[in-house]
Amino acid sequence: MPPAPRFERWPSLPALFFDQAAALGDKPVLRVKRDKAWRRLGWAEVAAEVARVARGLSALGVAPGDRVCIVSENRPEWLVADLAVMTLGAVAVPAYTTIGTPDYEHVLRDSGSCLVIVSGGALARRVYAAARAVPCCRTLVTLERTEFPEGPEIRVLGWDALPDGPPLDMAALAAARQADDPCCIIYTSGTGGTPRGVVLSHRNVLANCRGAYDVLAEIGLEDELFLSVLPPSHAYEHSCGIYFPLSLGAEIAYVEALDKLVANLQEVRPTVILVVPRLCELVQQRMMREIDKADPKRRKLFHDALALGRKRYERGGTLPFWQVPYDRLLDRLVRRAVQEKLGGRIKGLISGGAALNPEVGIFFHALGIPLLQGYGQTEAAPLISVNRFSGPKHDTVGPPVTGVEVRVAEDGEILARGPNVMLGYWGDQAATERTVRDGWLHTGDVGHLDRAGRIVITDRKKDILVTSGGDNVSPARVESRLTLEPEIAQAVVCGDRRPYIAALVVPDADAARTWARNRGKPEGLEALCEDPEFRKLVSAAVDRANSTLAGVERVRKFALLPEPFSVDNGLMTPTLKIRRPLVQEKYRDRIEALWE
Repeated sequence: MPPAPRFERWPSLPALFFDQAAALGDKPVLRVKRDKAWRRLGWAEVAAEVARVARGLSALGVAPGDRVCIVSENRPEWLVADLAVMTLGAVAVPAYTTIGTPDYEHVLRDSGSCLVIVSGGALARRVYAAARAVPCCRTLVTLERTEFPEGPEIRVLGWDALPDGPPLDMAALAAARQADDPCCIIYTSGTGGTPRGVVLSHRNVLANCRGAYDVLAEIGLEDELFLSVLPPSHAYEHSCGIYFPLSLGAEIAYVEALDKLVANLQEVRPTVILVVPRLCELVQQRMMREIDKADPKRRKLFHDALALGRKRYERGGTLPFWQVPYDRLLDRLVRRAVQEKLGGRIKGLISGGAALNPEVGIFFHALGIPLLQGYGQTEAAPLISVNRFSGPKHDTVGPPVTGVEVRVAEDGEILARGPNVMLGYWGDQAATERTVRDGWLHTGDVGHLDRAGRIVITDRKKDILVTSGGDNVSPARVESRLTLEPEIAQAVVCGDRRPYIAALVVPDADAARTWARNRGKPEGLEALCEDPEFRKLVSAAVDRANSTLAGVERVRKFALLPEPFSVDNGLMTPTLKIRRPLVQEKYRDRIEALWE
């Protein structure tokens, strides 16, 4: 294994990048598919492009302390822009590509961004409309040629048409950036209200890189290839999917799109992928649908692999000696085939951004694909803890990473302290002081530490339901059990100050379509949600979930919703978390009817 990265000697993220570029030269660092072919970019080539863009931004007036917004899909230009902005001493403001014009207006206005870099097309037009409404933002740089409405308010430049400013000593500029300087403002996903800008320093992100290194070092790190799937505006992808691979001298390949994920996996054969739980759930569902259609022999082998893999996990990594030969046979006949579908070289899937259902983690573990659940928040850059390859416990989020202390407050709230904790919320000192007290980040999550020091999260502090009988119920626990059922895609549990627990349930579209087709019924969810027979199908799924829950947790009544919660309808955040308060507001009448 190569020597550990020089985390303590890098004062900033640009210093990390240019130090690695000087050492690695033409070695590939980025891989992107263009014109149906994968192209690899070397460190020196990317460094030259960062310098070109930094000169252009400097010529446009970007100065230390300025904020520059970046709105783009996963691609090399995103990283180039981020590094160019930070090298100049300015502050990058990443924004999601899935939000609307009012949200962009909020980000631009709140951050005071003077310039915005955007990819193109309809996305660029949404950002342009927002920039026109914000006096501080006067320049738009587009990565792709895009037509805009006439208007003198905003100067529009193409990426390739940036002015060629005076030469800059990029290594010296990078070295001049200090560890506690702000490097980016990442806006929270806004599950409960208006997104707030989290100001992160170079030290915060580098601390995440160090923590991630000590986790992955257990399995050996050499010539790694990361597949970039999550949005680069997500704090998890920003720290652990971009700057952590750079700190290793690893290569990053950009997924074309989520619907091309399977093909891209087999084309680039990555070793590490950062994922969110929803992506793991979709892969699991796809595997199970394929197996359900397979011949009986193949189905039996697959389910035997799951059963023995689970047994090995529950026994701490061992099996009775008489089952070992068959388990090894299943490695060759089943688990190797699953690995090949993911490219054949996966060392680990690392899940973050939301709670991973333990059953999903065990499913992948049983099939020989290490899936480690981590935990964090944007305010922690975001990494706080993660399970370990040497002993994952899927109903926990693992022990704290290197440099992070964790304790549990008297009311059960998880508190974290370390070099990863944010500088504060942009322009909101009062909120900063409420969230970080005496150096401890108050996460708002409730849980405890197990005997091995692993964190167990039970719920969000403000989401705990207290029934009228005085029982505390974790909605996340109940929802995770419901959505394990193949007929249920999404669920929101209600019951605060009520006599029993109820739920809003969105049926799984594929399961519903198959059920309807087999019975000659209309396949649309709107019609099926009114069908008494279909309701019995979902009711049976709710009953199965209830059988795994305590009496006070069980769902007594539910309402079927034909429209999924999504980013487009505003009921999910860009990081695919359900906006519970907005769901409850939109369906207030349906919810009230559940207690009539």
